[in-house]
Amino acid sequence: MRTASSSVQVKTGSLMATDPQRQAFLLLRTVFTVAPIIFGLDKFTNLLTHWTMYLAPVATSVIPVPAQTFMYIVGVVEIVAGIAVAVRPRFGSLLVAVWLLGIIVNLLVLGNFFDVALRDFGLLVGALALNRLAVAPRR
Repeated sequence: MRTASSSVQVKTGSLMATDPQRQAFLLLRTVFTVAPIIFGLDKFTNLLTHWTMYLAPVATSVIPVPAQTFMYIVGVVEIVAGIAVAVRPRFGSLLVAVWLLGIIVNLLVLGNFFDVALRDFGLLVGALALNRLAVAPRR
C-alpha cells in the first residue's frame, strides 16, 4: 500500500529522470566538474600533452615564473573550478566560463591553436548554459 509521501517521491523521482532541463543540468554539471579536475591534475603529470606549448610567452612575462610553474598554478585553478561546479554550480559555471575566456585570449595571443580556441569557445558557451540552468526554477 502506498502512502501519499511515497507517491510524491515516485512522481518526483520519475520527473527528474525524464525532465530534459534537469538532464541537461546534470550532464553539464558532471562534465564541467570532471573535465577541469582531470585537466588540472594533468598539469602536474603532462600525460595528455605538454601543456606549456599552449602558453603564450607574454603570460610568463606578466607572471615571471617558469612555464611549468605557471602550469602548476593553472592546474590548481582548474581543480578548484571543477570542485566549485560540483558544490556551487551557479558560481562554478561562471568561474569556468571566465577561465575559458582567459584560455581563449591566451591562445589567440599565442597566434596558434585557433582550432583549440574555437573548441574552448564552445565549452565557454556550455558553461554559460550550465549557469542559466543552475538559476532556472526547478519544476
